[in-house]
This record gives sequence, structure tokens and C-alpha cells, in this order.
Amino acid sequence: MHIVALAAQDDFDGWRRAARALVLIDAAPQQVLWQVDGDADLFGAPPAPLPPAPEGAFAVPRAFVDLASTAICHSDPERFSLLFALLRRLRDNPRQMEDSADPLLRRLDHMARSVRRDMHKMRAFLRFREVDGAEGARYVAWFEPEHHIVRANAGFFVRRFASMCWSILTPALSLHWDGEALSEGPGATKAEAPGSDLVEEVWKTYYASIFNPARVKVGAMLKEMPRKYWKNMPETALVRDLVAGAQKREREMVATSAAALAGDNAVRSWDSLRIEAMRCTRCKLHETAGRTVFGEGPLDARIVFVGEQPGDQEDLAGKPFVGPAGQLFDRALAEAGIDRSQCYVTNAVKHFKFERRGKRRIHEKPNGGEIAACRWWLEQELTLIRPQITVALGATAARSLFAKPVTVSAMRGEAQKMPDGREMWVTVHPSFLLRVHDRQAEEYALFVEDLRRIGRSAAERARAAAADPGG
Repeated sequence: MHIVALAAQDDFDGWRRAARALVLIDAAPQQVLWQVDGDADLFGAPPAPLPPAPEGAFAVPRAFVDLASTAICHSDPERFSLLFALLRRLRDNPRQMEDSADPLLRRLDHMARSVRRDMHKMRAFLRFREVDGAEGARYVAWFEPEHHIVRANAGFFVRRFASMCWSILTPALSLHWDGEALSEGPGATKAEAPGSDLVEEVWKTYYASIFNPARVKVGAMLKEMPRKYWKNMPETALVRDLVAGAQKREREMVATSAAALAGDNAVRSWDSLRIEAMRCTRCKLHETAGRTVFGEGPLDARIVFVGEQPGDQEDLAGKPFVGPAGQLFDRALAEAGIDRSQCYVTNAVKHFKFERRGKRRIHEKPNGGEIAACRWWLEQELTLIRPQITVALGATAARSLFAKPVTVSAMRGEAQKMPDGREMWVTVHPSFLLRVHDRQAEEYALFVEDLRRIGRSAAERARAAAADPGG
């Protein structure tokens, strides 16, 4: 039995030296007991030095070194043995690292990913609090990592907060930075860390003021910021009440928008909604698209046309229906006798989803999650405008308006009566006409006929409203 004592739980250099020597003497994993210096071994005896390794060397892929240096920070006590077992395999078969189905490799990769997540959580959720000391202000933070990541994360905090003196306290280890040198200390307790400071009260007030119910996605928030980290963050004391009141605030925003219809505040309400949409992060499309493309048109429009999403030109211009499909749409509206300037046009999804091919950005269909995430904005537009007729241009728009997948051919050409008395129509998207080269004229004529029916229905409803103003 070979007993190896490592200097610390994250002693990668010590593990690497010992593992190399053990592989060269052909030691089997079950013949090696790994322990951290200070821990007693199973027999109560100090570890004996390893026998001298024979001359020789062997190489391993760089990917293994990266994996091992991260996975060794995991809290699983078997990590040293598992890494050694993989190292023995790699000596004889360096391509073992390419076998993603190998159970041992998958387990170690899972450990490494867990360590990286824990490092990210420490960077994201650690909070410094100011304390007065003999040498001036010092900033102290408390954190409880899942794994042995404190030393591995030290460089990040030194670089990020190089100009201030700070201490990070954890149960197993403490780090101290004086502006020039980093030192280590023993573990601490949470009671040794300050509870709050004056800056926190200012931050909590600011956080509460910017909390936006339109951006609340509780599931995603809890996935990224699990409750176990809340105790480290001052703003999380507010989250429970803010989330609980989010739906109420959302209803208040909708009610405010609806009430604004009675006066000159309608335009200001729409402007506020549009400005808020420009900062939308409800789905990941905002990360790649150029901008949010909001709807446009009169706020008293009788007809609202809802398309799928902005295209390349709409994304660049920041306006809906200005590209080739939009130009075809304008021509069809004119032939059908509908004045576009009297209609409101928008999209079910407000950001351009695309696949990049060289310098070109090729349209990619939004998925159900993206449609659902953006439905909130469309509902606010429709609540504010309250059109007599809403037209879904294509299946994506229909799915958003009906909140379920819809077949265009099954609903096309007939008004769908809604519970509040308004009409919903479904037809093709103008871009469809650009794709059917062999029967474009026929499909275009059908599209224009759909628009004529919609226009006639809008005119009849307008005449009925004029004849019965109180109805």
C-alpha cells in the first residue's frame, strides 16, 4: 500500500508529482491511499516516502491537465483516486480523453463543471462589507463554497479589487489582501464577518426601485441564484416580497396603460412601454440581435397586424416590415384598399433570430420559449390599442395570439370571434410569398383576397359603431 500525503485539499502540484511517480512504478489505483497532510491514515501511521521511480517519461493530453487541475478542487474524497485511474489509462492510450462516453471521464468532467459553477457563484454572489480598522477601511466578505475553490479563485479577486484591502472568510480558509500581497489564514465562522454596512442600505433602495415585473422569471432566477446564496447578498432580503408583488405590479401596469386610452397619456404610455422593451432580456435573443424592434402605427388603429419577427433590414432600421416582405405587404394592402398608415404593425417576437453564414444573417424561426417570453410585450400593445381586428401573419404570430400552435390553413379566411367581441384573423406571412416562386402570383392573389375580407369586416364594424355610438 502506498500512502500519499498532499499539502492541501487542492494540492494539484503535489498530486501530479506523486501520480507520475506511481504510474512509473506501475502502482494500481487500489494500491494507493491519498490523504491530505494532517489527516490520519487508516493505520494511524505517518505516510512512508514513495519508492524511487524508474527513469522514463510519458506525455498526456493538455486536456487532461486542464481537467485534473479543476476537478481536484472538488469536495469528493475519491477525486484523487479517480484522476490517478484515468492517468494510468492515458499512459497507454492518450486518445482515451476523446471517449466522451467513458463513465470515468464523464464523472470527472461532471466534477470539473461543478467546480467551475461554484467558482462562478463565488464571483457573482460574494459581497464585501466595509469595516473600520486600525489601518483604515477594510472590506470583509463571507462565503461558504461547496468545493475547495478559494485559492483557485484568489487571482480573480486580487485583479478585480486590487486597490482596496479586503478579506474573504470561509469555513476552511481565509484570504487577506493588503493592496500588495496576498496571505492565507485559518477558516472562520460567519459570526466573524460583518452583518451589513451603510452602502448596503443605499444598494437595497436602488435594487427595489429598478426591480421590473416584466423581467421576472422566477425559475430562471432561482436556477442562476439558488436560495443557499441569498444569505450572502443584501438585496435578496427584498426578493421574496418583490417577486410576490410582481404580478400585482404587472396588473397595475396593464391597468394604467388601459386607463391612459381616455386621454393624452396614451402616447406617453406607449412610449414608456417601447423604451422598456428596448431593455428587454426575457430571452437570449437580445444577446445577438442588434436591437428591439417594437411596433408602430396609430394607437387608435382599428386593425393590428402581427408578424413573426424582425428580419435583417428591420433589425438594422429598428422598424417593422421595411424589408422585401414588408414592401410586398405594403403593395398587397394597397390593392386590398387598406391604408397602412391607419394600421398598427408589430411582431410576435421583437428581436431578430438568425444564423450567420459568412457575412450574411439568415432568418431562423423562433422557438416556443422565445415566442412565450415575448408575448408579454404583444399583450401590452394590444391592451393599449384595443383594436377591433387583430391579424396574425403566419403560424408564429398565430401561436403567440392564441397561446398554442395553430395551423394557418385550418383558420385562414374566416374571422375568429373572441370573448370580448373582437375578431382575430389568420393568414400567411408576406415572406411566404417570396419563397413560393412557382406559384407566387396565385398565392399573392389569395393573400390580397384575405386582406380585402379583413378590410370589409373592419369597415362594417366601423359603420355599426357609428350607427350605435352607445353600443
